[in-house]
Amino acid sequence: MAIFDIKLPASIARALHLPVSDPRRQQIKVLKKLLRKARFTEFGQRYLFDEILLSRHPGKKFQQLVPTYNYNKIYDAWWHKAKDGVPDVCWPGVIKYFALSSGTSDATSKFIPITKELLRSNVLTSFKQLISFTKYHDVPKSAVGKGWLMLGGSTQLQKGATYYAGDLSGIQQKNIPLWFQGLGLYKPGKKIARERDWGKKLEEIVENAPNWDIGFIIGVPAWLQLCMEKIIERYKLNNIHEIWPNLSFYVHGGVAMEPYKKGFEKVLGKPITYIETYLASEGFLAYQNRQDTKGMHLALNNNIFFEFVPFDDNNFDSEGNMVDNPETFMIHEIEENKDYSILISTNAGAWRYAIGDTVKLIDKERSEIIITGRTKHFLSLVGEHLSVDNMNKAIEMVSEELNISIPEFTVAGVPFGNFFAHQWFVATDDKVNAVDLAVRIDNKLKELNDDYEVERKHALKDVMVDVMPEKSFMDFMKAKGKVGGQHKFPRVLKGKMLEDRKKFLNGEPVS
Repeated sequence: MAIFDIKLPASIARALHLPVSDPRRQQIKVLKKLLRKARFTEFGQRYLFDEILLSRHPGKKFQQLVPTYNYNKIYDAWWHKAKDGVPDVCWPGVIKYFALSSGTSDATSKFIPITKELLRSNVLTSFKQLISFTKYHDVPKSAVGKGWLMLGGSTQLQKGATYYAGDLSGIQQKNIPLWFQGLGLYKPGKKIARERDWGKKLEEIVENAPNWDIGFIIGVPAWLQLCMEKIIERYKLNNIHEIWPNLSFYVHGGVAMEPYKKGFEKVLGKPITYIETYLASEGFLAYQNRQDTKGMHLALNNNIFFEFVPFDDNNFDSEGNMVDNPETFMIHEIEENKDYSILISTNAGAWRYAIGDTVKLIDKERSEIIITGRTKHFLSLVGEHLSVDNMNKAIEMVSEELNISIPEFTVAGVPFGNFFAHQWFVATDDKVNAVDLAVRIDNKLKELNDDYEVERKHALKDVMVDVMPEKSFMDFMKAKGKVGGQHKFPRVLKGKMLEDRKKFLNGEPVS
């Protein structure tokens, strides 16, 4: 079944053929649409959405009148009322769903409002990406019409007084359009998707694997790899393609894929196409829409208004907290190859909301970005300004040099006498010398980051590496109750996660 054999509803088909215009025009159009829809909400009345709509420069007026928010600030002021069932707070109507998101560092769950409009926008962006596959060369497009294995959270959601809560993936799968379900593409299917116990869900997927013809796999790499390994073990296969010969695409997001590729290659019988997406709990922000590029195209015309805050000392403190009234820019105003924290306003009632990610524009003409890290997931104990992007690249380079697989790693800043050091925890099942690994990682970081190189001569006195099996990382996530679905291991350990990691390594219980 080729891609063009899939019959889309007329509304989806029309939306997929929106005329292309320049980024600024697209974004102003989106902003006006959001403002008109929310003008009579409590938030819209407080911040004079009508006045913004009448302005000759609505983007600038919006930035003048509406404050910026992080999660705690917007939840305490607004979203808690929506969670209590109050209608028309930040978006019209009662909010029926909340995505539970603790990210990779916070101890308590965040409640992110999810609306039917947002879910529809996510579906539309997904199909825009799907259509882009027709432009790929030398890939089996017929695989698009095969099964899509989505390894996400449970669709059996927690029930609140006026809402349901769970992983976004579970909410999204629970609301998969009937026409898509009717195509028979969605796997593991509604029954298995409801299972909350990750172990049981995995067993059921393994049991049903021979009955499916899978073309796409979607989910967090560590858990998907584990799933495929168990299928191979159960049916005594050489690789996953012996049971799913049409597997051709892996759609991933949220973590850098490079550290996992060597592990994936061990379970594959032939190459597959890796496709990156930027699907956060707050919305589907960007996606790869062309072959042989590392950048993702921002979804500029689908109900998300983007702003960008330079990720520097003027706008963020040493802990990665954004200052009040930061510098903000629209898409047409930002520069290539510069780190920005991203703000979004959406059709779920997020307004000038900092999602905590840092991105870099790598192709201004195509509005393509890469994710470079998290505002709070960086190390700058003494001014080394070490980003997750730097860490990923260093690990990738060292893995290639030594021909080893490093699927997981994390880094912590620790005291070292009167100065500081970086403590790395590296997962690999290959044989490697920890001291040699530390030297190599250190040297690569010096090549990648000038600030790091300077500080290694001064206050950053040492780099230490503990090598451990990949299972140790997986077991820690299980101990934290962060198993399967969308749960990713943090690349930087701070605060409670660092304390819990120390306890775990000492054999003490964690919460």
